Order: sequence, then C-alpha cells, then structure tokens
Amino acid sequence: MQGRQFPRDPTAAPGESGPGPPQPPPKPEFKAEPGPLSVASRRILGLRVDATSYAETTEAIVGLAAAGAGGMVCHANVHMAMEAFDDAGLRRRLNAAERITPDGVPLVWALRWLGLREAGRVYGPTLTRRVCRRAAEAGIPVGFYGGRPEVLEALAVALARRFPRLRIAFAYSPPFRPLTPEEDRRATEAIEASGARILFVGLGCPKQERWMASHRPALRCVLLGVGAAFDFLAGAKPQAPRWLQRAGLEWLFRLVIEPRRLWRRYLVQNPRFVWHFARQIWSARRSASADRCR
Repeated sequence: MQGRQFPRDPTAAPGESGPGPPQPPPKPEFKAEPGPLSVASRRILGLRVDATSYAETTEAIVGLAAAGAGGMVCHANVHMAMEAFDDAGLRRRLNAAERITPDGVPLVWALRWLGLREAGRVYGPTLTRRVCRRAAEAGIPVGFYGGRPEVLEALAVALARRFPRLRIAFAYSPPFRPLTPEEDRRATEAIEASGARILFVGLGCPKQERWMASHRPALRCVLLGVGAAFDFLAGAKPQAPRWLQRAGLEWLFRLVIEPRRLWRRYLVQNPRFVWHFARQIWSARRSASADRCR
C-alpha cells in the first residue's frame, strides 16, 4: 500500500514525538452556505436530503479533492434527521454540506413521498468503498479519523487488499474524551500536513457532523462522515443482510446486536420521525389543497 502512514499520536507535543508538522498554507475563508448542487433535493423535517447516486456523489467528492477545495459530505438517516430536527444550529450546519445523501432507506421512501420518484439509497459503507476505489485510480491520498486503533489497523489491511494502489496518508483514533484545544490544533495540522485530500470521519452521529462542520474551515480535504462504516468494512461488526436493508429494517438488526447502546435511538426516535414526517406530508397537502381552492 503506497504512502501508508499511521501517526502514533498527532496530538502529542513536538518534544514527545518529534518535530511538529509544517504549517499548511492558509485556506480560503469558508462561508456557511450550501454549495451549488447538480442534484434535486427535498427538505425532510427541515434537513436537506439530496436525491443523488453513488456515481454522482463519488465524482463530486473526487472533484473537490482534486481541486483541494475541501467540503463536507453527510449520510442522512432517521437518527440524523431527528438530531437536526431537535437542534436548529446543527440543522443549519448540515444543510451547508456539499452533499447529504439518503443513507437510510426510510429517507429514500420520504424523498419519493416528496415527489422524487427515482431517489435511491447511497449507503455510507458502500460509498466508502467506491470513493476508495476512485481515489486509488486517481492517486488521491485518503485519511481516516475515528474508530478504535485495532479497527483502523484492520480497516487499512482490508482496503489495501482490495485496493492495492490506495494511498493512506493519515489514520488516527482519537480518545473518547474531548481533545484539548492544543491537541485539536495539532491533530488538525497533522491532517493537513499528511497530504490527505479525502478524510473519512467515523465518530458517530451527531459527533462526527459537529466535528466536520467545525473543522472544515481549516482543512483542504473533503470530509466524509461515514458512521459505523469503519467497523463494518474492518469486519469488527456484522452488517444486516441485504434483504433486511432493502426492507428498511437494518435498524432492527442493529438493535438486536447492540440493544443497550441503540435502544433509545430506534425505539424513541423512529416513532417520532414517523409522526413528524406524517405531519409534514399532511401540512403540505393541506396547503396545496387550500391553494387550489383560491
């Protein structure tokens, strides 16, 4: 695997792990406004979700990476939609992303209910593999931020086996505690100095989305929030069978596997999503009916 680099601790002080990374050139100031989209989108409980595809999203990411333009790509599911519904600040930051793909099947159904009949799923783990394939073909270095150290090692092995030309320039498993401002600064500088142009972020929702939104002004790489993709692709956690995924029941499989961690996400947030989205549809139809009667 070309260019493989696993910094032991990019947040360590220079005296602890050698000289610090060189200062990168300044990045143009980022303004929190959505970039131009070439795909249709709809608002689902206020969250913009794009009816994109694997091919379109992959090429958009590779294009941004090749230009060194930075950017942020999110994968939306019911959990993210409800987090954004409950937090207007988070919703604004998410809606400024270059792409918000329909990762969860219920959001694909919601897009179709809202008139985008051709909408299809863009699943984070699958997109991760496709982006790695294109990055290997184009010689674009990638990086990984998040996950446990042993998961990152297994992920690197799995990806190197599948994409021998893939250049992994950066990989870091941050501690579960918040980084200090100094640690965060060093980690950010290490990402920039590594030369990675695509950074997969696996911190879980909404932590990874908050991290990406706050760090994108300082980074030239494209940031992809991929949730549990590190665990799935490394073989650390099982994925739901495809027939369950197609039926929109992946959440049930994951609940059975990790009930203590996920019970509230699915047993509380899923019914809330159904209720509030039904209200959105009812309100839209009522407004359309009133307009026709005028």
